[in-house]
Amino acid sequence: MRRVDLVVMGASLGGFDATRTLLAALPGDLAPPVVLAQHRMSGTTDLCQLLGARSSLPVLEVEDQTPLDEGCIYVAPADYHVIVEAGRLSLSTEARVTFARPSIDVLFESAAYAYGASAVGVILTGSSEDGAKGAEELYRRHGRVIVQDPQLSRSPVAPEATLARVRASFVGSEVELGQWLGEHCRRKVAPSARW
Repeated sequence: MRRVDLVVMGASLGGFDATRTLLAALPGDLAPPVVLAQHRMSGTTDLCQLLGARSSLPVLEVEDQTPLDEGCIYVAPADYHVIVEAGRLSLSTEARVTFARPSIDVLFESAAYAYGASAVGVILTGSSEDGAKGAEELYRRHGRVIVQDPQLSRSPVAPEATLARVRASFVGSEVELGQWLGEHCRRKVAPSARW
């Protein structure tokens, strides 16, 4: 099974419920860090607490130069882009991309450059095409992309735009996406030594 070192996730309209459901389906022994760009209004401060209430993994808001730790979920703060670098995250206030900051495209494209084939991108419900271009760049660099079923999305625009650009490794409900990640991203347990 291919190694996964990073999971990036993007959501827009209807994304809070979709993300909360997906995170609740993740196992507590998930190995790679997960970085989420959720479109939200400035001043929204309790997103991490709300998402963390149903997650078995710690949910933290990204600060500039945040190190990426195994088994943690990192949430982009309102009105900041998150840039993935090798082993850490940085913040940017550069111009909005597809009318959004944080931009899913910015997150996914930086993950593609930093992690390539060892990254997985997750596109959830969204009312714009933000994320489709970034998912395509991740796919082009041999990363995998999984997508919420457009028919099960509150807004199918983002999933449909992504599926028009990439061949997804998996399409399903939020719970099924979480289960897929659990199967592909569990922490490996070293075999016990024989005496």
